[in-house]
Amino acid sequence: MVNKKLSFVVPVYFEEEVISRFIMEMTEELKNLSISYEIVFIDDGSTDNTVSIIKQEALNNSNIKLVELSYNHGKQAALTAGITHATGDYLLYMDPDLQDPPTEIGRFITEIEKGYDLVFGIRKEKKDSFINKMFSKIFWGTLRKFTGLKLPEGLAVMRIFNRRFADKFLEYKEQNRFIEGIFMHIGMKQSAIEIDQRERYAGTSKFNFRKKMELAFNAIFDFSELPLRLAVKLGVTFILIGIVMLTIIVFLKLYLIDFQSGWPSIISALIIATGVQLFFIGIAALYIGKIYKESKGRPLFSIKELTNLNDR
Repeated sequence: MVNKKLSFVVPVYFEEEVISRFIMEMTEELKNLSISYEIVFIDDGSTDNTVSIIKQEALNNSNIKLVELSYNHGKQAALTAGITHATGDYLLYMDPDLQDPPTEIGRFITEIEKGYDLVFGIRKEKKDSFINKMFSKIFWGTLRKFTGLKLPEGLAVMRIFNRRFADKFLEYKEQNRFIEGIFMHIGMKQSAIEIDQRERYAGTSKFNFRKKMELAFNAIFDFSELPLRLAVKLGVTFILIGIVMLTIIVFLKLYLIDFQSGWPSIISALIIATGVQLFFIGIAALYIGKIYKESKGRPLFSIKELTNLNDR
């Protein structure tokens, strides 16, 4: 990486328990690598000591930079803010929990310098509790099945990409953002390397199962028309079932059984039909709501303060 700069993009949210350790390990590793670098932290509305710790470190190290968002925008917007303000020739996205260790940085640099635009990290083994492993499996399985995105198995947070890829990423202005989906949509020349993941240094992940599944469903609506197609298919199926049942009832009434139709069956059918209609009207409404949100053209993030950075 002769005469090239590496930017680390690190979203943070209530990370006071790990941030000092993260900065220490990062700076030690980067001294060994002898490269030009910056660490761009993006605080996503923390109210603990995360920001004050980063600012104190930034006083002693001008390579440490901070973007403070004015409120909690969510990780997707925070990452976008970091990429917007990073100035490096290469950008490496990391979490501060040290599960993806800084000792792997050199391997990412070596791989991307082979001519790739994006290099994903793939976990050899997820170091987490059984419950979190199960939740992650459900999350990624849902995404692969319903979005059609060919996401790598065991995808880690840690990944590196070049300036050309970063500039292309910033052309994507949608409000409903799913970073992995955008990365896959950009394409370009991609690779992946296996990394040894560690257990989280301290604290707990803020990206719980509920947030994961919210992101999964947002990704499904953003990158797939599958819910609308299912609505059409199910609607056609119900019509066919109704025609078949009506034909059977008429046949039985005319030729086999003289029976009196009952109100309960009619009411039940009406309730089921109404429920199905409302469900799929709701799906259409979700798509319309997302279109409405996009049409406003609001900024992706709102910045409160910058440290060691120029406004962009």
